[in-house]
This record gives sequence, structure tokens and C-alpha cells, in this order.
Amino acid sequence: MFLRSQKYNLQLSQKVTQRANDMAKSRIACIFFEKYLYFCHMKEQQTTSHPLLSNLQKIKDEGIVVLDDVRGMPTGDEPFVSSDYVICIGHKGRIKLLYDNRHDCFAKHTVGVVFPKHSVSMVSKTDDYLATLIAVDASVPNDPMLQIINQMRFRYESHPCVKLDRHEYKMITDVVEGMREIKRLNLPDSRMLMTRLLEFLLRLLSHYRKSKLNEYSADKRVSMQFHSDLAQHFRKHHDVGFYAEQACLTPKYFSAVVKQETGHNAAYWIRMKIIAEAKMLLHIRHDLTVQAIADMLGFGEQASFSRYFKRETGLSPSEFRGR
Repeated sequence: MFLRSQKYNLQLSQKVTQRANDMAKSRIACIFFEKYLYFCHMKEQQTTSHPLLSNLQKIKDEGIVVLDDVRGMPTGDEPFVSSDYVICIGHKGRIKLLYDNRHDCFAKHTVGVVFPKHSVSMVSKTDDYLATLIAVDASVPNDPMLQIINQMRFRYESHPCVKLDRHEYKMITDVVEGMREIKRLNLPDSRMLMTRLLEFLLRLLSHYRKSKLNEYSADKRVSMQFHSDLAQHFRKHHDVGFYAEQACLTPKYFSAVVKQETGHNAAYWIRMKIIAEAKMLLHIRHDLTVQAIADMLGFGEQASFSRYFKRETGLSPSEFRGR
């Protein structure tokens, strides 16, 4: 009888222990599940609440939008790839990024220009990081006055950042303040005014970047020098051979180096520069005939210029001007 009772008590103890273990496991599972749901919620909140993502419709409607008090990049399982142009102006702290799988850093008084379809992932950031973003809808650079943004692609796609001194930083932030004022006052023709200020900002950045040519590493020196030569000589020299000679390289090797450093060969950039200038002249210099513009851009005949322009744009110079 005693042995039977002892056996019963042992079985009962085992059942109680098993039940307790099951309850403990269930409780642990619930805790882990709750934490998982919280993590997913926070991750989704971080991703969707970023100013770039929460203002997508506004960017599309207004074309150019200033986003202040930005403290990071959109986070998620996949790198962030913007369909818009993004200009990032760093005010405080620093953020380390993977830009197309290359390490880069946006820091205080650094301006970065990120073109559409490039991937950006945040690696780390300081707690005090603070930036302003200017988001530009992908359709805006079709404005002939903003052809400079396509010219800047050469310098910024492979190396998106430029470090500014205090004066340069103040000039850039003053232009951005002008953009804010246009929106605050809801001025007539605000989109046109925003476009003109954006053009001015981009020209300032282009000038500041050019003045720092010698600060960049030697592995970009060929393409950076090519861009400087191109800006000086594109109206007269349309052939790769001329620019290769300036670099003391054969045309084939020169073009290969430029492509390695920028993603496009030298002939591509020559065409981009000529077409950008042609669009700008056709749009704002109505006092010039198509023949006069052809002469300015180094084409001997209007017909050859017209064929060149139509091949690149799908429109003749007269059709483009008349739009």
C-alpha cells in the first residue's frame, strides 16, 4: 500500500512538473512572439515614417520638396533605392552608408547628390546626426534650365559627396532657406521659382566640387580631369581622341578608364554635354537661330547638328524649341 502510494505521488509529481514545464515553454514562446511582433512593428514604423517615404505623393505633385529634421535613412531588409533625385545637406553628426555596395560617409557640412536607381544602405550613424533633404521628382530635370543636373551626373554618380567649408555651407543653406520661404508664402509661380533656386544651388555645388578637384584620390583623377577638359573644350572638340591626348593615353584605354570610374564611356559624356548645352540654348536664347547654335557648338552645318540632336533626343531642334 505504501509503495503504491509512493508510486502515485511520483507520477503526480512528474505530471505537475511536466505541466509546469509546458506552461513555462508556452510563456517563453509568447514572450518571444510578442517581442517579434514588436520588432516587426517598429521596423515597419521606421521604414514608413521616414520623410522620403511619407512624402512620395507630395514630391510627385510639387516636383521639389525640402525635408527638414532628417535623422537617418529609410531602413529595411533591402537597400533603399530612390526613384527621385535626393540632395542631402548634413548639418550635424555623421552617417556611414553603403552606396552601391561602396562605403561612403555623409557628415557635417557635407552635401551628397544621389541620383535615381542607386542603392543606399545605412551602416551606422551618430545620435546627433541631422540633415536636410531636397527631394526632386525624376521628371523635373526635363526642364531645359536644369540640364546641369545631367552634367553633374559625371561627378556625383561614382562619388556622391562634397565637403564644404563654412562659407560654402552657408551659401547652400541660404538657398535652401529661400526655397522654404517660397513655400511658406505660397508665391505665384512657386514651381518655377523653386526650379530656378534649384538650378542656382546645383551650379554652386558644381563650382565648389570643381574647386576641390585635387582633393580626390588618384583613382578618380582621369575622369575628373576629363570633366574639366570637357567643360572647357566641348564646343570645339567632339572626339574622344582629343581628350585622351590631354591625358596622355590612347583613346581606347582612356575611354575604358573613364567608364570604369564613372559607369559610362567618354563618348557618352561628350554627347551628354553637347545635348545639355543645346537644349539650354534652344530654350532660353530665342534670339539665336538653329544655325547660330550649331556654329556655337562646333557643327559646320545646321543639317549635321539637327541629325545629331534628333538622334539623341528624338526631336529636331525646331521641334524641341516649339514645344
